[in-house]
Amino acid sequence: MNKQASLPKQVKIVEVGPRDGLQNEKENVPAEVKIELVNRLTNAGFPNIEAASFVSPKWVPQMATSREVMDAIVRKPGVIYSALTPNMQGFEAALAARADEVVIFGSASEAFSQKNINCSIAESIARFEGVAKAAKDNGLRLRGSISCAFGCPYQGDVPLDAVADVVGRMRELGCDEIDIADTIGVATPRKTQAVMERAIAAFRVDGLSGHFHDTYGQALANIYASMEVGIAIFHSSVSGLGGCPYAKGATGNVATEDVLYMMQGLGVETGIDLDIVVDAGQYISQFLGRKGASRAGNAIAAKRAQ
Repeated sequence: MNKQASLPKQVKIVEVGPRDGLQNEKENVPAEVKIELVNRLTNAGFPNIEAASFVSPKWVPQMATSREVMDAIVRKPGVIYSALTPNMQGFEAALAARADEVVIFGSASEAFSQKNINCSIAESIARFEGVAKAAKDNGLRLRGSISCAFGCPYQGDVPLDAVADVVGRMRELGCDEIDIADTIGVATPRKTQAVMERAIAAFRVDGLSGHFHDTYGQALANIYASMEVGIAIFHSSVSGLGGCPYAKGATGNVATEDVLYMMQGLGVETGIDLDIVVDAGQYISQFLGRKGASRAGNAIAAKRAQ
């Protein structure tokens, strides 16, 4: 396998807890709690925070306060505040809320696309042409997210060619960055490298990111494997918040605290203060009334309490 000799010296961590992490919480999380969480994450030094989702409140009630959150957060110059935009209505709302980046999405799995949004992959990506053009016309960054790139709850294996095809479609729409997502957390390191290498062949390596869920406990290993082939952007969620409503048993995104702890040990720069992230993780976990899912976060918090 064609591996790079060394790991990246620096990686970009995209914090997705306020959006991808909280969207599946059944109990309402008030806007002021989300605002406090985003502000804490901003203070920790994240270069990119996924803060909102402009989808129908009927489908994702938890994101109904997205405009309120985007209006009230304390923005730090240079930080990218991202919003998920499923259609032109969502884009207009994101634009009005001063999002720096809009996120469009599609699946690498035909079965997942049909079950999730009742259309083919090609149709789903084509629907974003207007959003992509509007983003460019308004000077916003455009990010594409590809779900089920490593496996699907309905069809099982996802062919490498299918991943490459969607990467190509996202590239043609003008995406600045493309996320390769393990939505149900089934990937292992060798599979991860095979998928990432195919994605690299279809897009530039510095515009690809890994988005790993930790369902089978493989997320950190998959991030390391991705770095070995040159990937240097990763998504994570404070305190391991999140899941996927369409994937039975799928646990949250990999915990940010665990990723940062690993990067520190590897000597890989992130520019993020782990202690502030641990505090943010404890804050949101206490609000939700449960122990956080980050092992490093819980261990550091317990050590402090001694």
